[in-house]
Amino acid sequence: MSSGPAPVTVGVEALDVYGGSAWISADDLAEGRGLDRARVKNLMLAGRSVALPFEDPVTHAVNAAKGLLDDLDPAVRDRIEVVLVATESGVDYSKSIASYVHRHLELPERCRLLEVKQACYAATAALQLAAGYLASGASPGARVLLIATDVGLADERAEYAELATGSGAVALLLSERPDVLALDLGAFGLHSFETMDTARPGPDTEFADADLSLVAYLECTVRSFADYSRRVADVRLDETFDHLVFHTPFAGMVRAAHRRAMREFTGLDPAATAADFTRRVEPGLRYPAQVGNLFSGSLYLALAGLVDELPAAAREARVGLFSYGSGCSSEFLSGTLGHAARDTVAARKIGPRLAARRRLGFAEYRELLPYGQACLLPRRHLTLDPHPEWRPAAGGRAPLLALRGIDDYHRRYDWI
Repeated sequence: MSSGPAPVTVGVEALDVYGGSAWISADDLAEGRGLDRARVKNLMLAGRSVALPFEDPVTHAVNAAKGLLDDLDPAVRDRIEVVLVATESGVDYSKSIASYVHRHLELPERCRLLEVKQACYAATAALQLAAGYLASGASPGARVLLIATDVGLADERAEYAELATGSGAVALLLSERPDVLALDLGAFGLHSFETMDTARPGPDTEFADADLSLVAYLECTVRSFADYSRRVADVRLDETFDHLVFHTPFAGMVRAAHRRAMREFTGLDPAATAADFTRRVEPGLRYPAQVGNLFSGSLYLALAGLVDELPAAAREARVGLFSYGSGCSSEFLSGTLGHAARDTVAARKIGPRLAARRRLGFAEYRELLPYGQACLLPRRHLTLDPHPEWRPAAGGRAPLLALRGIDDYHRRYDWI
C-alpha cells in the first residue's frame, strides 16, 4: 500500500549580505547632528551603511548575490527560474530592478523576473510566493533567487531615524534543499491594515511618523502571532521557538516588541522577559546594529546574524520570525535551522566584510548623502567617473558592480 507522497521541504538554501562599502558610526553621526547621546544609546546602534556615489539598488542587489552564485555548481545555477527583487527604492515605474540583476549576474534566459513592493514586508511576501511555487512540484529542482535591496533616504530632517537607516541588500537562494532555513509550510499568522506610518511619495522623498510606526509595529507583532496561534496547535511563544528574529529598524524597537508580546502571551515577569530577550533575540541584532535598517532585507539580515552567532556544534533549532512593512502588512512565520546552517552562512564571511568597510567621518558623510538620494531620480543622461575618489572597500570581494551612467534613462553599469 502506498504511503503517499514524501513531505515537501522548501526554504532558504543559502544567503548573503551586501552591507555597502562604507559606513559611519552612530556616535559620529549623533555628534555631527547634535543629538542627545542618551536617546541614541537607546537605539542600540553601532552605525549605518552609506551608499557611495556609484551605488544604487541595482548594484546593491547584484553585489549581494554575486559571491553566492559564483560558488554554485553551474548545474544548480542553471536551475534558477525566478528572480524576485523586493524594494521600495525602485528606479523605474515599469522596468524592474530584477531585469538589471538578471543581466549582470548572467542568469539563464529561462527566467521569470519580478519586482515586489510592500515596504519592509515585501521580501517575506515574495518568500512565501516562492515557497508555494517550489512546494507545488511544478518544476522539481528549480531555484528562486530573492533579493531585498534598498537605499536609505534619511537625512537631518529624520532626526534620530537618520542613525537607523541603512543601505544594502540581502540575497536568498530558495529551493527544495533548505540548508539554512526549512520553512514550516502552512504555519504563519497575518495582520494588515492601512496606515500612513511611513511612505515614499516620490523617488527622493521619504515620510515617517515615528510614533505611529512604533504603534503599528507593536500592534502587528501581537496580532500576527495571535493569528499564528489560531492556525498552529499547541504553540507557546516562550517555549516553542529556540530563537526569535524580528524585522529590525533598530534594536530598541525590537526590544519593545518582544516585551509587549511576552507580556501578552506569557506569564513571565520583567526579569525573565529581559533574560529571554538576551538569550533568544539578541544574537540576531549584531548585523542590523552595524548596517542599520535594510527595509525588507532587515529581517533576513537579522537571520544571518543569528546563524553566524550559533555555536559550532549547534543542533537543529526552531526559529520564529516576525516581518513588518509600513502601510501596513505583517506576518509571523517559522522554520527550522538545519545542521548545515552555520557552516553555509559562515562561508559567506559576512562579518569580516562588514568590518572591512570604509569608515566615514561626519564631514565626508554629509558630502556623500545627496548622492544616495539623487541615484533614484529619473535622469535622461548622467555620467559618473568609474573610479571616483571615494573608492569602495570590497572586504575581500572583488570586483563590485558600479553605476557608470544613464543614457536615455537606461542605466549603465560596469565592474570595478
